[in-house]
Amino acid sequence: MSVIYRKGIHMLDKLVPAKLQPIWSHEAGPKTIFFWAPAVKWGLVIAGIGDLTRPIENVSISQSAALSATGVVWARYSLVIIPRNWSLFAVNIFVASSGIYQCVRRFRYEQALKKKDLET
Repeated sequence: MSVIYRKGIHMLDKLVPAKLQPIWSHEAGPKTIFFWAPAVKWGLVIAGIGDLTRPIENVSISQSAALSATGVVWARYSLVIIPRNWSLFAVNIFVASSGIYQCVRRFRYEQALKKKDLET
């Protein structure tokens, strides 16, 4: 661990109220990557929600499938590691859900196009 990080945390330890010390010092608390990785990953969920307004013909199947797959894999991983990281699990479920939803939207769109072509 870097000296700067340790000194910074030591200074912050004094500022955290006694009531919040159990959360602050938890194995998956704000002092660790177990806290910050899921916090930053919520950006993917926000981007996925933003993609819901994107025209369906512009949605990438490969990107949505990759998001779905990584969401599922990392959701599983978050329950296997010690300490179990429930915030990582939650964010990955949302990442997988948004990817699956986009894949389903695109699949339905392509099926509707095929049906339209057959009718004409």
